[in-house]
Amino acid sequence: CLQMWDPADNGPYEGRHYRLAETLCVPAPISQPRPPILIGGSGERKTLRLVARYADACNLFVATPAEAAHKLDVLRHHCDDVGRDVGEISATFLYHGDALAGRDVGRFTAEMEDFAKVGMEAVIVMPPGDRPAAWIEEVAAPAAARLAEIGAP
Repeated sequence: CLQMWDPADNGPYEGRHYRLAETLCVPAPISQPRPPILIGGSGERKTLRLVARYADACNLFVATPAEAAHKLDVLRHHCDDVGRDVGEISATFLYHGDALAGRDVGRFTAEMEDFAKVGMEAVIVMPPGDRPAAWIEEVAAPAAARLAEIGAP
């Protein structure tokens, strides 16, 4: 993909699984110089090593701030190995708690403060139930406003 998004290098590609006569991307991506790369997962040997090498962001599969801190520490070591500043990589995660399903914005905000303290920069939430637009308006919007006030994910 990096070669494909490079307008100066549309030549052949010989990889382990793919061989391409040319690497064209037409139309070109709107994002410049290229689309951001987000890699999701928490595998410490392969996934986080790929994040360190290629990604602009990672979406970690974690349930607690302690688990997030550990995964970010592993990522930091992989970044050191490839000579990259871990600060160049945004850290996100998918929320699996029940505070928002119970409409408890205060508890959710407190949980997110703990994640922010260990380095998580953003949280992704999924609307429960069959009325996602209403849930976003009634629960997620107030939660986002509270997070903006504290600078949490």
